[in-house]
Amino acid sequence: MDSIDLEVLKTCAQWIAAGKQCEMVTVIKTWGSSPRPEGATLGICEDGHVVGSVSGGCIEDDLIERVRQHGITRTKPEVVTYGITADEAHRFGLPCGGTIQLSIEPLHSESKIAELITRLANHELIARRLDLQTGEVSLGPARAGMNLQISEAALTTIHGPRWRLLIIGAGQLSRFLAQIAVGMDYFVTVCDPREEYREGWHVDGVQVVHAMPDDLVMEMQLDSRSAVVALTHDPKLDDLALMEALKSDAFYVGAIGSRSNDSKRRERLLEFDCTPEQLKKLHGPIGLYIGSKTPSEIAISILAELTAVKNNIALPEMMSVGKAKEAMQLDASPDACLYNPAQRIV
Repeated sequence: MDSIDLEVLKTCAQWIAAGKQCEMVTVIKTWGSSPRPEGATLGICEDGHVVGSVSGGCIEDDLIERVRQHGITRTKPEVVTYGITADEAHRFGLPCGGTIQLSIEPLHSESKIAELITRLANHELIARRLDLQTGEVSLGPARAGMNLQISEAALTTIHGPRWRLLIIGAGQLSRFLAQIAVGMDYFVTVCDPREEYREGWHVDGVQVVHAMPDDLVMEMQLDSRSAVVALTHDPKLDDLALMEALKSDAFYVGAIGSRSNDSKRRERLLEFDCTPEQLKKLHGPIGLYIGSKTPSEIAISILAELTAVKNNIALPEMMSVGKAKEAMQLDASPDACLYNPAQRIV
């Protein structure tokens, strides 16, 4: 679940507790391009205040105006559609002919928003079923990979940390990486057996574990919604954990280090029981080439590559750190004219 949508739930819970009327708006279907995905939410209070978003702003403006003019009058959920005609698409900032379908649900103490937030705090993955005829809500466990479901009878939305990120090493870079990843809706675990690194290391919402990384990798039973990033520069910690991670179903396994260190690491892993096929899954040198120098910039580079892999985006090899630096070395060599200028990195 998007961290923005968690903010929507928390704000709506505050409005309900204060006795204010409010509604939750959920994107249930889109046709054409859309600024927000299916499942995105917006909360709107009786005074016109909103949190979250379901479009680029124009639909929000219309919803706010309707509440300010007529108040919140719905007693049951309603499905509404914006942008059926070209004129409406232009008015609401949708592409010509684009359409967005929304569920508008009046909230109250029986909407189970507070209970949902409590269960999310325990890192549960929850399916929230809204009866579109009666407004009755039920909460139940969801499976990883489940998506929003809509029928004439009910709307089921999925809430909770659907992605996991294991960071090996509690250093400065891992702090920036964890902070950004939490905002991207990852449940982040940082593992470091070295007390001198763990001491004083803290990021809100991040679990810090004192364990050997390879033991934790096996204990976590990594699945296709898990990622592992090794940042210690210490082969005794990184290598064994990477070896176990590469055997798993983790969608992304990466390790920091120079091209030379990456080459040596791959040789070591092959000397263990890592197969050439498993080794192909290893991302290293880690990240996309964006000229990053500082820990915060490197964290963005790493998460950019991880996000591309998660979204099944095939990036050109020249965007990887290793290939880009190789090209720059060639470009700076006396024989640079022998190489295709189209391969140059500017």
